[in-house]
Amino acid sequence: MTISHHPPEDLLAHYAAGALSEAEHLVIAVHVARCARCQRFVRTMGELACIALTDATAPESPGAFAAIMADIDRRPRTEPHGKQSTRSDPELAELPEPLQRCEFGEWRWVAPGLTTRSILLTPDGKRRAFLLHGEPGTRLIQHTHTGDELTCVLKGSYTDHTDRFETGDLDFSDEEVEHELVVSDDGPCLCLIAMTGDLRLRGMLGRLISPFIRL
Repeated sequence: MTISHHPPEDLLAHYAAGALSEAEHLVIAVHVARCARCQRFVRTMGELACIALTDATAPESPGAFAAIMADIDRRPRTEPHGKQSTRSDPELAELPEPLQRCEFGEWRWVAPGLTTRSILLTPDGKRRAFLLHGEPGTRLIQHTHTGDELTCVLKGSYTDHTDRFETGDLDFSDEEVEHELVVSDDGPCLCLIAMTGDLRLRGMLGRLISPFIRL
Protein backbone atom coordinates (compact mmCIF):
# COMPACT_ATOMS: atom_id res chain seq x y z
CA MET A 1 0.00 0.00 0.00
CA THR A 2 1.39 3.39 -1.03
CA ILE A 3 0.09 6.30 1.05
CA SER A 4 0.49 9.70 -0.56
CA HIS A 5 -1.61 12.02 1.62
CA HIS A 6 -0.92 12.60 5.33
CA PRO A 7 -2.28 14.74 8.19
CA PRO A 8 -0.74 18.18 8.70
CA GLU A 9 2.17 17.92 11.14
CA ASP A 10 0.44 20.10 13.73
CA LEU A 11 -2.46 17.63 13.83
CA LEU A 12 -0.01 14.73 14.22
CA ALA A 13 1.72 16.56 17.06
CA HIS A 14 -1.63 17.13 18.81
CA TYR A 15 -2.46 13.45 18.24
CA ALA A 16 0.83 12.37 19.83
CA ALA A 17 0.09 14.64 22.78
CA GLY A 18 -3.45 13.30 23.20
CA ALA A 19 -4.88 16.76 22.54
CA LEU A 20 -7.41 15.95 19.78
CA SER A 21 -11.13 15.35 20.15
CA GLU A 22 -12.23 11.71 20.29
CA ALA A 23 -13.50 11.79 16.70
CA GLU A 24 -10.34 13.39 15.32
CA HIS A 25 -8.12 11.08 17.35
CA LEU A 26 -9.87 8.04 15.90
CA VAL A 27 -9.37 9.10 12.28
CA ILE A 28 -5.69 9.96 12.81
CA ALA A 29 -5.15 6.67 14.68
CA VAL A 30 -6.54 4.68 11.75
CA HIS A 31 -4.23 6.50 9.33
CA VAL A 32 -1.18 6.15 11.58
CA ALA A 33 -1.84 2.41 12.02
CA ARG A 34 -1.24 1.98 8.27
CA CYS A 35 1.38 4.68 7.62
CA ALA A 36 5.04 4.02 8.49
CA ARG A 37 5.98 7.67 7.87
CA CYS A 38 3.45 9.01 10.36
CA GLN A 39 4.31 6.27 12.85
CA ARG A 40 7.91 7.54 12.82
CA PHE A 41 6.75 11.12 13.34
CA VAL A 42 4.49 10.20 16.27
CA ARG A 43 7.21 8.03 17.82
CA THR A 44 9.72 10.88 17.53
CA MET A 45 7.28 13.30 19.16
CA GLY A 46 6.81 10.82 22.01
CA GLU A 47 10.55 10.44 22.48
CA LEU A 48 11.03 14.22 22.56
CA ALA A 49 8.25 14.52 25.14
CA CYS A 50 9.94 11.85 27.28
CA ILE A 51 13.26 13.69 27.08
CA ALA A 52 11.59 16.95 28.05
CA LEU A 53 9.80 15.29 30.97
CA THR A 54 13.01 13.63 32.13
CA ASP A 55 14.89 16.93 31.98
CA ALA A 56 12.10 18.69 33.86
CA THR A 57 11.96 16.16 36.68
CA ALA A 58 15.64 15.22 36.97
CA PRO A 59 16.84 18.11 39.18
CA GLU A 60 14.17 17.50 41.81
CA SER A 61 13.53 13.78 41.55
CA PRO A 62 15.86 11.64 39.40
CA GLY A 63 13.55 8.62 39.60
CA ALA A 64 10.27 10.40 38.87
CA PHE A 65 9.98 9.40 35.22
CA ALA A 66 10.86 5.76 35.89
CA ALA A 67 8.29 5.71 38.70
CA ILE A 68 5.60 7.06 36.39
CA MET A 69 6.34 4.43 33.72
CA ALA A 70 6.40 1.66 36.31
CA ASP A 71 3.03 2.79 37.61
CA ILE A 72 1.59 2.67 34.08
CA ASP A 73 2.95 -0.87 33.59
CA ARG A 74 1.27 -2.01 36.83
CA ARG A 75 -2.18 -0.74 35.86
CA PRO A 76 -4.69 -3.44 34.86
CA ARG A 77 -5.30 -3.76 31.14
CA THR A 78 -9.00 -3.86 30.35
CA GLU A 79 -10.76 -4.94 27.18
CA PRO A 80 -11.90 -1.82 25.29
CA HIS A 81 -15.62 -1.15 25.59
CA GLY A 82 -17.63 -2.29 22.61
CA LYS A 83 -15.04 -4.64 21.08
CA GLN A 84 -17.14 -7.77 21.48
CA SER A 85 -20.15 -6.29 19.68
CA THR A 86 -17.93 -5.18 16.77
CA ARG A 87 -16.42 -8.64 16.41
CA SER A 88 -19.88 -10.12 16.01
CA ASP A 89 -20.74 -7.78 13.12
CA PRO A 90 -19.53 -9.34 9.83
CA GLU A 91 -19.85 -5.99 8.01
CA LEU A 92 -17.14 -4.55 10.24
CA ALA A 93 -14.81 -7.55 10.45
CA GLU A 94 -12.21 -6.13 8.03
CA LEU A 95 -12.00 -2.64 9.49
CA PRO A 96 -8.63 -1.41 10.85
CA GLU A 97 -7.84 -2.35 14.45
CA PRO A 98 -8.61 1.07 16.04
CA LEU A 99 -12.16 0.80 14.68
CA GLN A 100 -12.61 -2.67 16.13
CA ARG A 101 -12.97 -1.05 19.55
CA CYS A 102 -15.88 1.16 18.47
CA GLU A 103 -19.64 0.79 18.56
CA PHE A 104 -21.70 1.73 15.52
CA GLY A 105 -25.19 2.82 14.65
CA GLU A 106 -27.20 1.49 11.72
CA TRP A 107 -26.50 2.24 8.06
CA ARG A 108 -28.53 5.23 6.84
CA TRP A 109 -29.28 6.42 3.31
CA VAL A 110 -27.92 9.90 2.58
CA ALA A 111 -28.26 10.37 -1.18
CA PRO A 112 -28.25 8.15 -4.29
CA GLY A 113 -25.14 5.97 -4.02
CA LEU A 114 -24.21 7.22 -0.53
CA THR A 115 -24.87 5.64 2.86
CA THR A 116 -23.46 6.50 6.27
CA ARG A 117 -23.04 4.72 9.60
CA SER A 118 -22.45 6.70 12.77
CA ILE A 119 -19.75 5.82 15.30
CA LEU A 120 -21.04 6.07 18.86
CA LEU A 121 -18.58 8.31 20.69
CA THR A 122 -18.80 10.52 23.76
CA PRO A 123 -21.09 13.49 22.90
CA ASP A 124 -18.85 16.43 21.98
CA GLY A 125 -20.87 19.30 20.52
CA LYS A 126 -20.83 19.13 16.72
CA ARG A 127 -17.75 16.89 16.49
CA ARG A 128 -18.72 13.47 15.19
CA ALA A 129 -17.29 10.47 13.36
CA PHE A 130 -18.93 8.15 10.87
CA LEU A 131 -18.35 5.75 7.99
CA LEU A 132 -19.34 6.91 4.51
CA HIS A 133 -19.87 4.35 1.75
CA GLY A 134 -20.06 5.45 -1.87
CA GLU A 135 -20.93 3.37 -4.90
CA PRO A 136 -18.67 3.57 -8.00
CA GLY A 137 -19.09 6.82 -9.90
CA THR A 138 -21.09 8.55 -7.15
CA ARG A 139 -20.56 12.31 -7.07
CA LEU A 140 -20.90 14.54 -4.01
CA ILE A 141 -21.64 17.95 -5.51
CA GLN A 142 -19.44 20.97 -4.94
CA HIS A 143 -19.39 21.95 -1.29
CA THR A 144 -17.42 23.51 1.53
CA HIS A 145 -17.64 23.10 5.33
CA THR A 146 -18.61 25.16 8.33
CA GLY A 147 -15.79 23.46 10.26
CA ASP A 148 -12.97 20.95 9.76
CA GLU A 149 -13.23 17.54 8.12
CA LEU A 150 -10.77 14.65 8.33
CA THR A 151 -11.30 11.80 5.86
CA CYS A 152 -9.32 8.54 5.91
CA VAL A 153 -9.90 6.17 3.00
CA LEU A 154 -10.49 2.63 4.28
CA LYS A 155 -11.24 0.99 0.94
CA GLY A 156 -11.36 2.08 -2.68
CA SER A 157 -10.62 5.61 -3.85
CA TYR A 158 -12.08 8.96 -4.84
CA THR A 159 -10.93 12.08 -6.67
CA ASP A 160 -11.50 15.79 -6.22
CA HIS A 161 -10.24 18.80 -8.17
CA THR A 162 -6.79 18.48 -6.57
CA ASP A 163 -5.85 14.80 -6.50
CA ARG A 164 -6.79 11.16 -6.09
CA PHE A 165 -7.16 9.68 -2.61
CA GLU A 166 -6.64 5.94 -2.18
CA THR A 167 -6.68 3.41 0.65
CA GLY A 168 -4.81 4.76 3.68
CA ASP A 169 -4.71 8.36 2.46
CA LEU A 170 -5.93 11.17 4.71
CA ASP A 171 -7.71 14.23 3.34
CA PHE A 172 -7.97 17.39 5.48
CA SER A 173 -10.54 20.08 4.62
CA ASP A 174 -11.63 23.25 6.40
CA GLU A 175 -13.83 26.26 5.74
CA GLU A 176 -11.48 27.52 3.03
CA VAL A 177 -11.58 24.31 0.95
CA GLU A 178 -14.26 23.93 -1.72
CA HIS A 179 -14.33 20.62 -3.56
CA GLU A 180 -16.40 18.09 -5.46
CA LEU A 181 -15.75 14.43 -4.65
CA VAL A 182 -16.24 11.59 -7.13
CA VAL A 183 -15.95 7.89 -6.20
CA SER A 184 -13.71 6.08 -8.68
CA ASP A 185 -15.40 3.83 -11.23
CA ASP A 186 -13.31 0.75 -10.35
CA GLY A 187 -15.17 -0.07 -7.11
CA PRO A 188 -17.01 1.24 -4.05
CA CYS A 189 -15.26 3.54 -1.59
CA LEU A 190 -15.46 3.35 2.21
CA CYS A 191 -14.19 6.28 4.27
CA LEU A 192 -13.88 7.14 7.94
CA ILE A 193 -14.75 10.79 8.57
CA ALA A 194 -14.47 13.13 11.54
CA MET A 195 -16.43 16.32 11.00
CA THR A 196 -16.99 19.54 12.90
CA GLY A 197 -19.93 21.60 11.67
CA ASP A 198 -21.89 20.85 8.50
CA LEU A 199 -21.61 20.64 4.74
CA ARG A 200 -22.45 23.75 2.79
CA LEU A 201 -23.58 22.70 -0.69
CA ARG A 202 -22.97 25.11 -3.60
CA GLY A 203 -25.15 26.10 -6.55
CA MET A 204 -28.88 26.02 -7.13
CA LEU A 205 -29.07 22.22 -6.87
CA GLY A 206 -27.09 22.32 -3.65
CA ARG A 207 -29.48 24.78 -2.07
CA LEU A 208 -32.46 22.66 -3.14
CA ILE A 209 -31.21 19.35 -1.76
CA SER A 210 -29.26 20.67 1.25
CA PRO A 211 -32.19 20.13 3.69
CA PHE A 212 -32.24 16.42 2.75
CA ILE A 213 -28.52 15.67 3.18
CA ARG A 214 -27.24 15.25 6.71
CA LEU A 215 -23.73 13.96 7.40
